[in-house]
Amino acid sequence: MSIFTILISTIFVNNYVFARFLGICPFLGVSNKTETATGMGVAVTFVITLSSVITWGIHYAILDRFGLEYLQTIVFILVIAALVQFVEMFLKKTSPNLYSALGVYLPLITTNCIVLGVAILNIQEGYSLIETIFNALGASVGFAIALLLMAGVREKLEIIDVPKVLEGFPIALITAGLMSIAFLGFNGLV
Repeated sequence: MSIFTILISTIFVNNYVFARFLGICPFLGVSNKTETATGMGVAVTFVITLSSVITWGIHYAILDRFGLEYLQTIVFILVIAALVQFVEMFLKKTSPNLYSALGVYLPLITTNCIVLGVAILNIQEGYSLIETIFNALGASVGFAIALLLMAGVREKLEIIDVPKVLEGFPIALITAGLMSIAFLGFNGLV
């Protein structure tokens, strides 16, 4: 598989939110405003890309070499948790407003299934280091695009008339479903 194919596939065709349904919790929880969606998208991009590279190295240098593959999930979660702590401390110092706006969803990146899913799928697919980097970058960019699109739609939904029974979370779920169907149109790209 070429690097370009991996990148386009993970951003549009196999988008982790719309095709694999990973990362739904922050997708629905942080997509109320474009500001917080942008901040979360950048934070998740950093964590996914760096954790994928580190976990790839740990898997092939330690776990695979010494027959400790059964520890993969535990080790990967520890790496992800450490990176999230770093991002949290960085945002708290540099952007307190964004830090407070992200609230509980920032530490929840540790348990965000998209971060762990990308790291594990990189190993399962047998990607090289370069392919791992581009798969992680594509997955995180796809997540950020999904988050920003949803935030834009939800901001518009706040100013239009929506039936009372659909206000809030129900209309967000309907919108997510429609966006998922729209992303099916990208299936012919690769």
